[in-house]
Amino acid sequence: MAIKKLAVLSAAVAAGALLTAAPALAQAVKIGILNDQSGVYADYGGKSSIEAAKMAIEDFGGEVLGHKVELVAADHQNKPDLAVNIARRWYDTEGVDMITELTTSSVALAVQDLTKEKKKIDIVVGAASSALTGASCSPYGFHWAFDTHALAVGTGSALVKAGGDTWFFLTADYAFGHALEKDTGDVVKASGGKVLGAVRHPLNTSDFSSFLLQAQSSKAKVVGLANAGADTINAVKQAAEFGIVAGGQKVAGLLLTASEVHGLGLKAAQGLVLTESFYWDLNDKTRAFAERFYKRTGRMPSMVQAGTYSATLSYLKAVKAAGTKNSDAVVGKLREMPVNDAFTSKGKVLANGRMVSDLYLFEVKKPEESKRAWDYYKVLATVPGDKAYPTADKSGCPFTK
Repeated sequence: MAIKKLAVLSAAVAAGALLTAAPALAQAVKIGILNDQSGVYADYGGKSSIEAAKMAIEDFGGEVLGHKVELVAADHQNKPDLAVNIARRWYDTEGVDMITELTTSSVALAVQDLTKEKKKIDIVVGAASSALTGASCSPYGFHWAFDTHALAVGTGSALVKAGGDTWFFLTADYAFGHALEKDTGDVVKASGGKVLGAVRHPLNTSDFSSFLLQAQSSKAKVVGLANAGADTINAVKQAAEFGIVAGGQKVAGLLLTASEVHGLGLKAAQGLVLTESFYWDLNDKTRAFAERFYKRTGRMPSMVQAGTYSATLSYLKAVKAAGTKNSDAVVGKLREMPVNDAFTSKGKVLANGRMVSDLYLFEVKKPEESKRAWDYYKVLATVPGDKAYPTADKSGCPFTK
């Protein structure tokens, strides 16, 4: 009888141990990387963004508040419905607390709506639409690295001042392209220039000939590419083949990162003017981060990949500062804490979720000017963050008014 009682007691103790262990497992902080890993934006962010997030977790120490930090990732294939289904599963059944990267504006806007409903947190890096912290803002949504407004201020105003006062746009036909065309067009007109026209192309276009012919016949001084990733690479290459630059028109890559310049090569990309918020060779801190990243991936980090590192690290810092992973407590800390890491040393988060940091106007070097692999840019100007982004009360975000 004593043995039987002891066995029952042991089973009860074991069951109790399992019950007490379960909440600890449930408390693991879980981060999701949801982006394009196989399509038009695979090099722009892709699997290298996953590696950047892993670096941030490792640099933070792998745990927060005594609990392990876990990372999950998925390819949304640039399909908003697929992205929302993945995000819903992550939130409802897999315990994901924060989703980041979110390449493609249509995807980011859809996932941000779900995130708001679930009272979770999203930190967009790869998508560009300024609506994310404007008309479509969320109390639980944040936007890191850049947006269409900042890119427009950086590249649009600089080219108008340099004499490029007439524009024609080649625009990706979805939320991001529309926003980039509108924001840049507004800046061009405010700077004294004119928009002569625009043509919209489907995502992942291989043949830009008809679109480029329209741009060429417009006689605009600047052909603005309101697209990104492989679409920008194809458009720039084909513009060269059509003799657009040789004919006196300038091609502006309105969202171009070092990843796309690498894909183009300096011979095709030389002379392009672009705006980014990060470049691996800016200073000692960016170079140290980039060399670590290169050892893991075989490539230097883009603005999107470095931004994903920063977003992930900032989230973990906010969880630690809040003393909980409760979303309402964490969003308060995200808005309160400065951003100081390999991405930027003087970032700040506005009430609408917009992370503000300086951007840089770059010109792509000529092949003979490059001294090593990935030595692609020369800095033309610094664009202060406070000039690149509107204040929260002027962003159009409803909950900040």
